[in-house]
Amino acid sequence: MNYPERMRALREDNGLTQTDIAKMLGIAQTTYSQYELYKRPMPIEYLVALCKYYEVSADYMLGLTEKK
Repeated sequence: MNYPERMRALREDNGLTQTDIAKMLGIAQTTYSQYELYKRPMPIEYLVALCKYYEVSADYMLGLTEKK
């Protein structure tokens, strides 16, 4: 699983919308959507923010491990 798929799965597992996460990151929903669709690379600071928010490791978010 690549990181956009992992991002979407974590968001949906937590019952959140793209708008919810975009607000948390301080970006537009359309920008966040492009990250999930892998149409735009996500800046590292957003990766870190999402890892902290979901309480998962960067390795998990990046699909390098199944261990959260």
